[in-house]
Amino acid sequence: MLDIVIIGAGPAGLAAALRLHQQGFRPRLFEAVAEIKPLGVGVDIKPYAVKEITEMGLYDAFVDISVEAKESIFYTGYGQQIFAEQCGKHMGYEYDQRFVHRGHLQMMLYRAVQERLGADAITLGCRCSHFEQDDSGVTVHFDTRLNPNAPQSVRADVVIGVDGIRSVVRSKLLPESARSHFSGLTLYRGVTVMPPFKTGGSILHIGDPIRQGTLIVYPIQNNVDGKGNQLVNWVIEQDEKPQSEEDWNQETGVKEIEHVFDDCQLDFIDVSAMIRNARECYLFPLIDHDPLPQWSFGRITLLGDAAHAMYPRGGNSVCQAFVDARVIAEKLASIADPVAALQAYELERREKVNWLVLASRGEGPEVVRRIVEERSGGKPFDDIEKIFPHEEALSIFSEYHAKAGMRIPTEKETDQPTKYQSVFATQK
Repeated sequence: MLDIVIIGAGPAGLAAALRLHQQGFRPRLFEAVAEIKPLGVGVDIKPYAVKEITEMGLYDAFVDISVEAKESIFYTGYGQQIFAEQCGKHMGYEYDQRFVHRGHLQMMLYRAVQERLGADAITLGCRCSHFEQDDSGVTVHFDTRLNPNAPQSVRADVVIGVDGIRSVVRSKLLPESARSHFSGLTLYRGVTVMPPFKTGGSILHIGDPIRQGTLIVYPIQNNVDGKGNQLVNWVIEQDEKPQSEEDWNQETGVKEIEHVFDDCQLDFIDVSAMIRNARECYLFPLIDHDPLPQWSFGRITLLGDAAHAMYPRGGNSVCQAFVDARVIAEKLASIADPVAALQAYELERREKVNWLVLASRGEGPEVVRRIVEERSGGKPFDDIEKIFPHEEALSIFSEYHAKAGMRIPTEKETDQPTKYQSVFATQK
């Protein structure tokens, strides 16, 4: 049996461990932090990723900590509806779509790894510092100042770098990739305890991107306070803000953003009050890394954000990592030569995910709001069909869903071009 080491115990690394265990392996995980805590805010888990969670045997546990997505609605900065579609099973997919707190998702996976692989499968307080490989394996070295009892180095047949957007493994393999790509935008990511709105499973995409920025709103936990209220996640993109540290857990206040969406008039939610009443708020620069020309180097490869850090537009980052986890486990189980297995994993995954990295950089499906703002001159309109035909909106969403691996069930696969030019083709 291959001795596999995973660097990083975030959701992607934990999912990789579970998938490898299903294939008969017993990987070892090494995580830089001294304690796993349920940090972060919301993530949107698409139907194809719910399929991955289901195959891990964790669907029931996942349902207990998440909210079913029922509809996705796009609005202008004034609150006028642009486009709406149903989500998950409501659109005809085999699996549902769900919203969840990232920290709760990580803890669910963490507990599953401990139960299935044993408590000793994960070593905390071990930050990868460097590594070297030869024809027979890889030696990984750690900074163990946070855990003096941890090994300073380990030997493995295969090493998988799943150490996130600031990946040490990636920077050692591809030094030129260490510099991140800053969009010029800053994200404010917050959560607010409030009554359910709309269906109780609605995701709202609000704002005129040029005039005021973007606001995304969706619930991530039901009955959070025992009084029927939900924990609602919201994300605001703001232009021309100071570049902040590349850290998802940098806390901030809401003073700079509490009035940005005062123009938005919706009869079912007061978005400005939601922002002002935030329980917590984090600041993060909108950062990704250029698509990588290579993931696998001999017996070492990359997975998740270490391989394809992308803007959190379209909700595909962690979802794609779950697909990575399944594919790498399948290849290592079915191909005897680990070097060839890692190459096969990269061949199946890299090009597809690199497309999403660039599509997300260019706003992903959120581009529809910019199209409407530009065509309307940023003013309220009388008839959306005259500005942005429903057929054109459908062509944009159909292309994006298909590229993300979740073709709309009611659509037939075809190579015939639509009459609308792709809005993703030239995004760089």
